[in-house]
Amino acid sequence: MSRCAPRCVTKSATRLFNLTRALSIEAREQKVERIATELLNLNRFERHDFTVLWRLKMGLHRYDAAPVAGVATPSVVGAKVGASVAVEKTAFDLKLEKYDAAAKIKIIKEVRSFTDLGLKEAKELVEKVPCVLKKGLTKEEANPIMEKLKELGAAVVLE
Repeated sequence: MSRCAPRCVTKSATRLFNLTRALSIEAREQKVERIATELLNLNRFERHDFTVLWRLKMGLHRYDAAPVAGVATPSVVGAKVGASVAVEKTAFDLKLEKYDAAAKIKIIKEVRSFTDLGLKEAKELVEKVPCVLKKGLTKEEANPIMEKLKELGAAVVLE
């Protein structure tokens, strides 16, 4: 056996470790890139459903609810109610209540223009009235859409 045997073994082990590490980093980067691409390909409704599911899996939904058990003092309850009254709603859902049957095609075209839905999906959405057309809109974003749909003969509300 030669003198460099232990040193050669450690060098080759180090090379193997570095190669394995580089491959695993590359595989992780490819996985992350694939996931990001898939998320970008989701339409708005699918993205909303994904964010709800993500928050549930990460446990973030636990902080939105009121405490279930425990003793609540009147000052805490009053503070909670006062805080909820003071908060002004900024995100609204655009809901289609009803529409004129003669304007159905025009309404479907308009729904397609402000959503990422195809013709079939937009038609199915409009046909299952009452339904939410778009979620998380500000009043400034929702007003032009509401006006256009009302001109076409639809009854639209913000919730």
